[in-house]
Amino acid sequence: MAGLRRRTFTLLEEPGAADRAGRAVQVFLVSLIALNVLAVMADSVASVAEEWARPLRVFEIASVGVFTAEYLLRIWVAAERAEYGRPVLGRLRFLFTPLAILDLLAVLPFYLPLLFPFDLRYLRMLRMLRMLRMAKLGRYSRSVRILRDVLADHKNELLAAASLLASVVVMASGLMYAAEHEAQPAVFTSIPATMWWAVATLSTMGIDMRPVTPLGKILASLIAVCGILLFALPAGIIGSGFVEKYMEARKGRICPHCGKSLEEVPASASPAENSGKRRG
Repeated sequence: MAGLRRRTFTLLEEPGAADRAGRAVQVFLVSLIALNVLAVMADSVASVAEEWARPLRVFEIASVGVFTAEYLLRIWVAAERAEYGRPVLGRLRFLFTPLAILDLLAVLPFYLPLLFPFDLRYLRMLRMLRMLRMAKLGRYSRSVRILRDVLADHKNELLAAASLLASVVVMASGLMYAAEHEAQPAVFTSIPATMWWAVATLSTMGIDMRPVTPLGKILASLIAVCGILLFALPAGIIGSGFVEKYMEARKGRICPHCGKSLEEVPASASPAENSGKRRG
């Protein structure tokens, strides 16, 4: 049983480059997630939903069956990791990890209407939650994992940038409210209402709320320029961190002796052999 659990863990979590079965499982799950996203999009088209209602429903049931089995198997094999090694408490800890919660949310919208009666409006919202299955792709994407590590490593810098941005939004809203409220009381009704204008202006999105007073136009111009600088700050932090992590990951995959990818170097080849081949 322990051997079967270890093999299942390898298939789901850590398939090697030469593990064809593991790669096949990964490709199958990624393809199924992508098809589910397409099915949700197709289901939102009334003509398609009406004509293909039965095939879409069958596909949904089959997909939920696969995702449910995957979720239960991941709980079973979680004990293979040292941090979740305890049979009961370890698996309970695993259940509250972000990826485990995401796996649960991917199947929960299917089971909830079967257990509890819902109003049709809320049922539609639950059905749209199936789009969360797209987030499961992050489990199989190296780029998404690198981005996750970047966000974790630079969380303090990102929090500082977010705090600065929030302060500017509040100040910009107050200044614009003071400048435009008397001229447009129906548009700039309050500082909280003006915050929507501030966010749209700082992000250069643009909305129908436009200043008409000279002071308001000057403030809007300055705020728009500040927005370009402020939004570039977190983008620069994430961009530089992503490049740094990507280069670190790439260095780890290059053999320092022969310069080839580690996936191309035979496992039995020693550094000396590889170095000798390179000299030859």
